[in-house]
Amino acid sequence: MKFPRRRFLQFAAGAAALPAVSKIARAQTYPARSLRMIIGYPPGGSADITARLTAQWLSERLGQPVVVESRPGAATNLATEAVVRAPPDGYTLLLVAPANAINATLYDKLSFDFLRDIAPVAGIIRFPNVVVVNPSLPIKSIPELIAYAKANPGKLNMASSGNGSTIHMSGELFKMLTGINMVHVPYRGGAPALTDLMGGQVHVMFDNIPTSAELVRTGKLRGLAVTSTERSEVLPDLPTVAEFLPGYEASAWYGLGMPKNTPGEMIDKVNKAMNAILADPKAQARFKELGASLLPGSATEWGKLLADETEKWGKVVKFSGAKPD
Repeated sequence: MKFPRRRFLQFAAGAAALPAVSKIARAQTYPARSLRMIIGYPPGGSADITARLTAQWLSERLGQPVVVESRPGAATNLATEAVVRAPPDGYTLLLVAPANAINATLYDKLSFDFLRDIAPVAGIIRFPNVVVVNPSLPIKSIPELIAYAKANPGKLNMASSGNGSTIHMSGELFKMLTGINMVHVPYRGGAPALTDLMGGQVHVMFDNIPTSAELVRTGKLRGLAVTSTERSEVLPDLPTVAEFLPGYEASAWYGLGMPKNTPGEMIDKVNKAMNAILADPKAQARFKELGASLLPGSATEWGKLLADETEKWGKVVKFSGAKPD
C-alpha cells in the first residue's frame, strides 16, 4: 500500500517535533520530587553553611525539598564520585568547591575527570582568604612579610588546613610569585591551625576570611591583607595582596554541578532559580555577612571559571610538589 506523500511529510514533521515537545514537558514537570545536594565537607564550616542556605532557597524556588547530604572524606573526592555515579536525571547536585579544581592535579589517579564528568550548573559565591600572622612577629604588612622571609629563609612556618587545601595553595601561590621560602605545616582542619597560630607555634596563615575576621578585629591575630583583587567589606582597612604583588589572586568559591549528560533544560531551570536567589536582597545580605561576593551568570560562564581555576591551581600544585594527606 502506498503511503501518500502528504501524509508522510505530516508524519515526519510530527516525529521531528516529538523531542522538542518531550523536552518542554520534562522542563515543565521538573522537579517532581525532592533533590539532594551532596557536599564533601563535615557540618559547621563555610561549605556546609553555603549548602544549607542555598538548599533552603532552592526549595522555595523549585517547589521541592533540597536535602543536604554530607559525605566528607578524601578531600571531597568521595562526594564528587557519588555525584559522578548518580543517574543524570536532575535530582543530584554537587556543591562544587576549589578542592575539585585542585584535586584534578593533586591526585595522580582518580576514578573520574572532574571537568569531563560534572556538568556546571551555577555559581553561588566566592570569598577571599586573609593573610594573618601571630601579633608577636615584627611584621605589619605584605612588604614586611616578604622582606622578613627573605632575610630569614625557612624560619617562617606557614600553617594550613591540610595539603592541597585552598589555604595551603593560597600560600604556595604567594611563595611562587615572591620566591620566598616558608615551611608548610599542614593540620587536619583550620581550627587546630588557628589555635597554634595564636599560640605562636606557627607564624603565618592564609586563612578563609569567615573564620579569621573576628580574630583580626579583636587583635588575637594581625591581618596583613586579603587575597582577592578588591578589598573586603568585612575587613575594609586591610589592603589586597595584589596592591603589593601584582597578579596575585586567591579565593574560595562555591557553586553547583550535576552528573554529565543531565538534560540541559533541567540545568537551565536550576541555573535560573539560582540566579533569582542571588538577585534577592535577603540572600545578598546573608552572603554579605559571610564576606562573600556573588557569582551570578550562565552555566557556561560558571564552567569557564571552573576550567580557568583548574588550570591555575594545577600550576601551583606542581610548583609546590604537594601530595595528598
